[in-house]
Amino acid sequence: MKLRSVYIALALLLAASGASAQVDTWEFEVYPAQTLNRGMFEFETLNSFSAIGHDGGGEYGTNRMYRTALEFSYGLTDRIEAAAYLNLAHPNGGPFQYAGSKYRLRGSLFEQGQLPVDLGWYVELEWHRVPQFDDNELELELRPIVTRQFGRLEIDLNPIFEKPIFTGPNKNKGFEFGYASGVYYNYWRWMSPGLEFYGGAGLIDDTDPLKRQQHYIFPVVRGELPRGIEYNFGVGIGLTRGSDQLIPKLNVELERFIGSMFD
Repeated sequence: MKLRSVYIALALLLAASGASAQVDTWEFEVYPAQTLNRGMFEFETLNSFSAIGHDGGGEYGTNRMYRTALEFSYGLTDRIEAAAYLNLAHPNGGPFQYAGSKYRLRGSLFEQGQLPVDLGWYVELEWHRVPQFDDNELELELRPIVTRQFGRLEIDLNPIFEKPIFTGPNKNKGFEFGYASGVYYNYWRWMSPGLEFYGGAGLIDDTDPLKRQQHYIFPVVRGELPRGIEYNFGVGIGLTRGSDQLIPKLNVELERFIGSMFD
C-alpha cells in the first residue's frame, strides 16, 4: 500500500512538471507545508549562477549572471510566517545591482500528520526592476503546498499561479502556471540527496511554445550543520531551449529563536 502511494505521489509530481510562468531564478527553493514556529527568525541567502545562459532577455540577458536573494523570515504563529526578500544581480561582470523585492505570507493547515498529506498555502507580492530584469513590474504569486512523507522519503509539491498586476504587458491577462517540486531521501541529518524540479509554461489558457518554456531538474544535496545552519546545494540542468542550460545554486539558512513580537 505504501509503495502504491509513492507511485501516485510521483505521478502527481510529473504531472505538475508537464504543465507549468517563467521561473524565478532568484529563488530555487521548494517549500514544505511546515512553517517556522512562533518567535523563530530565519535568515537565508539564496544564490545561483547561470554558467550557460542566454544573451537576450531583459536588458542584460542571463549568460554568466550571478544572482543572490537575501530572505528574512519570522514565525508570527506556529502556523503562519512572514518574509521579505532583497534580490540582487551581478550581470555582465559589473557591480551588484538591485533587481527587486518580495514580500510573502506562508501558512500550514491542520496539524502535521493529521491528514494523509500535509497542506499549506503561500501568498507573495513581487516587485521587479524593469526592464532590466523582468517585463512586469509587480506580480502576485499564489502556491498551494502539499507534503507527503513515506518513511525517509519526502515529496513536496508547489504548483505556482502567478499574475502581473497594475502594470506590464500581461496585466490584463490571466494567471500563469508554474511549479517547484522536490523528492528527497532523508537518510543523514547532515547530508541527504534529492531531486528538485522547476518550470514555467506561460498563461494557463495560452501556454508558450515548448522551446520558449523553462524547465529544470536539479540533483541536490541538503542537510543541517552545527549551530542551526542548513544548506541546499545543486546543479540545475535546463531541459528546453528557453531554459538556461547550467545553473549551480547554493542556499544557506540560519534559524534563531528571538521571541514573539505580540507577547
